Amino acid sequence: MNGRPRSDGGGDEWKKYVKAFDAFPKQREEAAEFFHRSVSGGVITIVTAILMGLLFLSELGLYLKHTTRNTLAVDTSRGETMAIHVDVTMPRLPCSWLSIDAMDVSGDVHLEVNDHGLYKQRLNRRGNVVQEPELHEFGPKEKKEVKEKDPNACGSCYGAETDQKKCCNSCAEVREAYRKKNWSLSNVASVQQCVDEGVTLELDAQRGEGCRVYGDLTINKVAGNIHIAPGHSYQQGGLHMHDLTPFIGEKPFDLSHTIHRLAFGIEYPGMKNPLDGHKVRQKPLPIQTMEGGIPAGGAYQYYLKVVPTKYVTIGNSTINSNQYSVTETYKDPIPGTYSQLPGVFFFYDLSPVLVTFEEERRSFFTFITSACAIVGGLFTISGIIDSTVYSGQRLAKKKMGIGKLS
Repeated sequence: MNGRPRSDGGGDEWKKYVKAFDAFPKQREEAAEFFHRSVSGGVITIVTAILMGLLFLSELGLYLKHTTRNTLAVDTSRGETMAIHVDVTMPRLPCSWLSIDAMDVSGDVHLEVNDHGLYKQRLNRRGNVVQEPELHEFGPKEKKEVKEKDPNACGSCYGAETDQKKCCNSCAEVREAYRKKNWSLSNVASVQQCVDEGVTLELDAQRGEGCRVYGDLTINKVAGNIHIAPGHSYQQGGLHMHDLTPFIGEKPFDLSHTIHRLAFGIEYPGMKNPLDGHKVRQKPLPIQTMEGGIPAGGAYQYYLKVVPTKYVTIGNSTINSNQYSVTETYKDPIPGTYSQLPGVFFFYDLSPVLVTFEEERRSFFTFITSACAIVGGLFTISGIIDSTVYSGQRLAKKKMGIGKLS
């Protein structure tokens, strides 16, 4: 055939140039006999391999485990609400004696919070459940009985009638009429409406029992307070009042309590509530009764600083919640006066600072870089150690050979 002859080695010319950059020259097979393996080198290699494996697993664990980065910013949220989870046991106060109220600085008042998911569960003296929990509502029998009465009936207000209100057909209406007159209804047993509705029977039937209050309520995201106290609550003249007259003649209120859980918002990873599991046993009171023969009782006050908190997970989902710090105080009843309501009070205030927790994980390239550094570093160090040990062994053998060592 016509044409220019083909050069067999022309295609391998580029390989010669690439070989010049080889930083890992290989020993020829015929020179393998010049390699020397030692016991010390084997031990060093095994130890190095174990260390490499352990450090690699440690690095892998750090890569798989996420860390949390904290940042602070001004909380700019407005007009929001927050959920509060409450779980408190009062082992020495019956459920029918207790009222749970919530109010805030915006003027929003929830008396005997029965429009939220709060439940009261009766307990006996040993703390065992007496009956299934029921939605919190002070005097639930009153409303039921009122509906069954004759709508045309006109019950007595026992001297508290007014031009606007001449009839009192329920125990609650008699109480309200007395409050408007600023009178004290000290003996509900003498009021026929209260007797018909079994109010006194309910108070007597639960004497000596305890009560567990638990559930969730939603409140405005402003400063306020939640309290658990004896007596029917009401507002009068802009003041928050509790009717303690039905308890005249009773023993002092024992406000011992256990806070199983108090949380503001949804739980997030690592969330800690300082009041969870907090137990208080009431100490002996300096007095037995207050003004008017009303039983005495101390006031347990918890001042909470609620900090808005945002938690961002690795999957970029956001949990809006709150954390809080707490300061606890206790006040004994004041002799001869009725200026202090006995009960357990939670006063909370909102911090203007928003704390953000954001989960992070090391990048894959950072993990690879660290792993390579571990392998390369240990390999280099083990090579230096092996070379030093081997040289020392050779030197010792030479000296022994010429009789310099005994």
